[in-house]
Amino acid sequence: MDIKGQTAMVTGGARGIGKAIAESLARKGVNLAVADISLESAGETAKELESFGIRTLSLRLDVSKSGDVSRAFEDLIKEFGRLDILINNAGITRDSLILRMKEEDWDSVIDINLKGVFLCSKEAIKVMVKQRYGRIINIASVVAFMGNPGQANYSASKAGIIGLTKTTAREYASRGVTVNAIAPGFISTTMTDALAENIKQDMLKSIPVGKFGSVDDVANAVNFLASPENGYITGQVIHVNGGMYM
Repeated sequence: MDIKGQTAMVTGGARGIGKAIAESLARKGVNLAVADISLESAGETAKELESFGIRTLSLRLDVSKSGDVSRAFEDLIKEFGRLDILINNAGITRDSLILRMKEEDWDSVIDINLKGVFLCSKEAIKVMVKQRYGRIINIASVVAFMGNPGQANYSASKAGIIGLTKTTAREYASRGVTVNAIAPGFISTTMTDALAENIKQDMLKSIPVGKFGSVDDVANAVNFLASPENGYITGQVIHVNGGMYM
């Protein structure tokens, strides 16, 4: 599964799962555009990735703003000349029960988590169709399938990503562009590390393998779907959740 020399963009790539995905691709020799709402954080991550002998570009990107997205993709093409892999990872949470959820919290989560995938995919497809090659990988969530109290906005946004993934896959399969999604379960991050021990234990009871996933588990699934050899896989959702949802 050789992707050395290809070019990828990772949105929300400065930290957490996005950073792990970017690093995993960098280890395989993929040139990277690290896009994040914080240009400083994107620059720090891009600088770290240069140690793998690749070319990098750091971009300040609000994925919910069409103007930001257009400019980011223009800068990427100026720098690299092509785009082979897009990882739509940027996302936020604004948790609350439905009766207490503010309309602006609903809107902001839908705009960034779902509209952002639409805007970035649209720009990427313009490039990939001309190349007649591309891999788009959207980061969804197990809650798109199971729901989660207090996350009506987040669950809806991630469920929307699944429908968007399947439709985009159907529209551009004949042009050499595959579109798939990855739905992580409970992944060890700074957020889960901060949870009380009793909450962690309750969460673990719902996971058959008996442990939280790692960011590398998600990155490994990305590497699989990003490979040129997997051009016959499109419109699919890869569940990375330790058996929590089957």
